[in-house]
Amino acid sequence: MKRNRVLLAFSFVVMMVQPVRSEVSLPDILADGMMVQRDVPVRLWGHADPQEKVVASCGPNNVETVADSCGNWSLELPPLSSGGPYSITINSNVLENVIAGDVFLCSGQSNMELPIARVTDLFADEVAEYSNDNIRYFQADKLFDFHAECDNVKGKWSVLTPKTARSYSALCYFFAKKLNEDTGVPVGIINCSWGGTPIEAWIGRENLQAYPMAINKLKLYEDDGYRDRIKCLESENFSRWSKILYETDPGIQSPVKWYVPEYDDSSWMAVDVPGEYGSAEKSWGSDGLNPINGSHWFRKTIDVPSRLAGKDATVRLGCIVDADSVFFNGEFIGTTSYQYPPRIYSVPGNLVKSGKNQITVRLISQNGFPHFISEKPYKFISGKEEISLEGEWKYNPGVRMTSGPAMEFYCYVPTVLYNSMIHPLAGLPLSGVVWYQGESNVGRHNQYSSLLQILMQNWRTVWDDSDLPFYVVELAGFLHPSDKAGRSAWDKMRKSQAAGVAESHNAWLIKNSDLGEWNDIHPLDKKTLGARVAEAVINSRKR
Repeated sequence: MKRNRVLLAFSFVVMMVQPVRSEVSLPDILADGMMVQRDVPVRLWGHADPQEKVVASCGPNNVETVADSCGNWSLELPPLSSGGPYSITINSNVLENVIAGDVFLCSGQSNMELPIARVTDLFADEVAEYSNDNIRYFQADKLFDFHAECDNVKGKWSVLTPKTARSYSALCYFFAKKLNEDTGVPVGIINCSWGGTPIEAWIGRENLQAYPMAINKLKLYEDDGYRDRIKCLESENFSRWSKILYETDPGIQSPVKWYVPEYDDSSWMAVDVPGEYGSAEKSWGSDGLNPINGSHWFRKTIDVPSRLAGKDATVRLGCIVDADSVFFNGEFIGTTSYQYPPRIYSVPGNLVKSGKNQITVRLISQNGFPHFISEKPYKFISGKEEISLEGEWKYNPGVRMTSGPAMEFYCYVPTVLYNSMIHPLAGLPLSGVVWYQGESNVGRHNQYSSLLQILMQNWRTVWDDSDLPFYVVELAGFLHPSDKAGRSAWDKMRKSQAAGVAESHNAWLIKNSDLGEWNDIHPLDKKTLGARVAEAVINSRKR
């Protein structure tokens, strides 16, 4: 017994004198399934205890370093040839299924962000049949920071499959697919984009000195408590607006709800849905001068043949400005809170009857002129059969309200997205940057050429790559032909994009104006655009 105690004590002492290696932490971009840029040193970085020894290896290659006094470390492994999979070990961390290929940072606003799920009207079959282990996709989380350049971009890598593809950026998807098909080289996409954001949000503070208004806007919102108070008041404003809207809406408060089939709508006026461009503004959506905000109610009865009764169906209602709730035979089937997404609502088979079926739309207008977007699909779909929902609907105004409460979007503030979503990736070897942004800067198109050049120079500097290629996507055509002032502003913006590209080196403008849709700021044909970006990448390498 005494001998056992001595052995235990000795073992404890040995354990105490052995060096204990802390676990090294890595940024999210360095993870299982990631892609690294081929044929250049593999850069790795992260955190450890101060002065901690960090050893990285891949195959026969080993490299080591020591964390600095703050625990930061970085090192480079020898280049990897195209392909894989490789395994990289960093102390106790093992990164599996690593591929080497061409890695692109894709950034901008909503047309870069727009997911495959939104373009399935055109590409559903193609997406459903395609998988590719040589296409890897990193979706960065949407985060902003007012105070400092961050050291990690939150997000996750995935391998392209029909299941994962639905959340991929449609442009990134088709660009990566085409580039991989044409070159045979694996393609990695890092998507750092955020809808509605101006270019200034993606530029570092020190690079905006020529734009003091941008710097001062950042200063205005730097106080966390101030921003919190704004959001608290916004929440209260919206809550009060919504409460009054609900409590005074006769369609909801009447003894017989306006969305139930038995409600008598014979006194309602007839209107055309979706109607021609601008027709709503001349009738139910306007008082003759100003928009009517609040609730608007629409009802339509359709005849469903007996062969479709009891079968699951879909109601398509184009796009609606601003928000809507939709009912089928008195049952709620879906809602959308803002104008841009297509309205695609599933109808359970138990709600579908033979004969008369009633559809109700409660449209909520918060700002601007309420209307149904014309030249979009409005139909009831069951299997391969369709019933048009265009034409005459019954209409009745609900409750009239003031414009909805204003909101501040902090992601729009200069520099905050550069801090959180771009700077943490600085130094990660790339094949290039694909940039699709500009819609939010149309109103200041005279500044854009300069700002675009500043962004390119900023990113090249922090990447320590003066030749980092930029592939800049031209804005797509948008707005009705009769909106001459609006279309002119967009055309001037495209010219400013072109000037910014022309005045920079290693930058290419990707034609896109011809792929636009006048009634949709998010045109669906991202496949043609993706092919054009891939072609530009290939051609740029021939120079």
